[in-house]
Amino acid sequence: MNDTYIQQDRSGVARVVPLLGWLRRYNRVTLRHDLIAGLTVAVMLVPQSMAYAALAGMPPVTGLYASIVPLLVYALLGTSGSLAVGPVAITALMTSAALAPLADGDPARYAALAGLLALLVGVIQTLMGVLRLGVLVNFMSHSVLSGFTSAAAIVIAASQVKDLIGLKAGRAETFPEVVASVWHSATTAHGLTIVVSLASVAALVLLRRYLPKLPGALLVVAGVTAVSAALSFGDRGVRILTGVPGGIPAPALPTLSGQDIQALLPAAVAIALVAYMEGIAVAKALAAKSRQHVSPNQELVAVGAANVSAGLFQAFPVAGGFSRSAVNFSAGARTPMATVLTAAMVAVTALVLTPAFYHLPKAVLAAIVVVAVLGLVDRKGAVTAWRVRRSDGLTLALTFLVTLMFGVEPGLAAGVVFSLAVFLWRSARPHTAELGRVSGTDTYRNVDRYRGLITDPRVAIIRVDGPLYFANAQLLEDRLLTLSEQREGLAAIVLDASAISDIDADGTHALTELRERIAARGMVLQLATVRGPVRDLLDRAGAWQPLREAGHVHPDISAALAAIGNQEPSPPRPAASRLDPPAFQEVW
Repeated sequence: MNDTYIQQDRSGVARVVPLLGWLRRYNRVTLRHDLIAGLTVAVMLVPQSMAYAALAGMPPVTGLYASIVPLLVYALLGTSGSLAVGPVAITALMTSAALAPLADGDPARYAALAGLLALLVGVIQTLMGVLRLGVLVNFMSHSVLSGFTSAAAIVIAASQVKDLIGLKAGRAETFPEVVASVWHSATTAHGLTIVVSLASVAALVLLRRYLPKLPGALLVVAGVTAVSAALSFGDRGVRILTGVPGGIPAPALPTLSGQDIQALLPAAVAIALVAYMEGIAVAKALAAKSRQHVSPNQELVAVGAANVSAGLFQAFPVAGGFSRSAVNFSAGARTPMATVLTAAMVAVTALVLTPAFYHLPKAVLAAIVVVAVLGLVDRKGAVTAWRVRRSDGLTLALTFLVTLMFGVEPGLAAGVVFSLAVFLWRSARPHTAELGRVSGTDTYRNVDRYRGLITDPRVAIIRVDGPLYFANAQLLEDRLLTLSEQREGLAAIVLDASAISDIDADGTHALTELRERIAARGMVLQLATVRGPVRDLLDRAGAWQPLREAGHVHPDISAALAAIGNQEPSPPRPAASRLDPPAFQEVW
């Protein structure tokens, strides 16, 4: 085996295990950058992971479990040097919404279900990566994700109110349920807890605004815990964590039934898609800044394997987080070694430092969650979506309202279904334009957008902007037949097919029928600028050869007009222009 072959073999393995690629080029300079970034993210992750574990309905220590082995697995398989994997708010909320109805208030069953859910999410993501199905997340538009994230952030913040003010309220999943729960238990609010919450929120906001380089969450946790221990907040009615178990659990498969798997599967699919979409968006954005290459399908495998490990180590689903990834990048992370160092720091915390959290008020964890998620409300995105296209604004609004009122899974499903319905509606009604020639050129433009275009009343040049398939073939045929009936003196229709990217059997049938029906009226249908793939499909359908033999297909519009005998065009016709540019500047 020669050296070249060994190098190729290693390169192939490195595509599956990226660590083998970057580790060979690792040096002390890179280690210094990764060490700083890893420690910086660790001091941010420790309090956040515990807070998000509480949000997921899990014991806070499980947030630490979700931040150790899953990070190591991602570092082994991931392609992003900056993505910080771990517990995140959105997946924590989705986890809580999925598990609460199934656990029946049993903490042990709840923890087992959380592990099973993480396993299912991991298996789904890994299979998607192996089968190269990362493109599936494209069905979740930005409008859907923006509306979903904004509503979820509000639900998350509202769900923390009971801990912020010390209410004795039960768990609620939707926004109306949260409001009702808070309203009915308002008389149980605890004064000292409210003071702790207000002080924590104020400190977190001020530290983020004026001292962003400091680990604000860790400082607040340390400071309030010290005060709580000194003043015995637990004895004064403030809810504290009390005993936080130390150590790292041994890996084990959750022992649950097939019925539990079936019940959790829809939630697992939703979490797998949302978690991947959030992570890959962050990874690509940071990779563009650092000129790194991120493989979407390999990222699916990496995050999927991380979730499998989370399920084995008594944790809950994880994902790539935006805020921690941004901190990781700005702190100088060069490779996934930064993630390894973060995991090592969290492991030390889980092994040695958990007794220090005994007096930590739960209100502080709630404050950390609230301050973190309020930035997820995308007000600018909502305004932009509504301004650009009303259907995008409606998609965002529908997703937002259904998520807010009925829960995360119904909201996500409603948004995806509605956005797909809008897509089908648009593609079933492709934009069509009648064209005229720019004087002195062979360039043709939309007569509704330009003045002074040269046209001929005997010929209509029509451009179709979109694929011709079963959903729109009949509509296009009807439009052109109506044109042939209504326009007097019309002798020919030139169909500019330059923007027809695809065609199916219904489209070829409609085209053949249109040609025959127009011919029956004494007119001719000419095709111009047919794309190669469309021509191949027409040929397979047996429609291309008759068109070609009849001389009804042409390389461009000018050739089609020459075949018709359109030698003397009429004077320029004034168009009913929506836009009135001073020259023939392109407007689409």
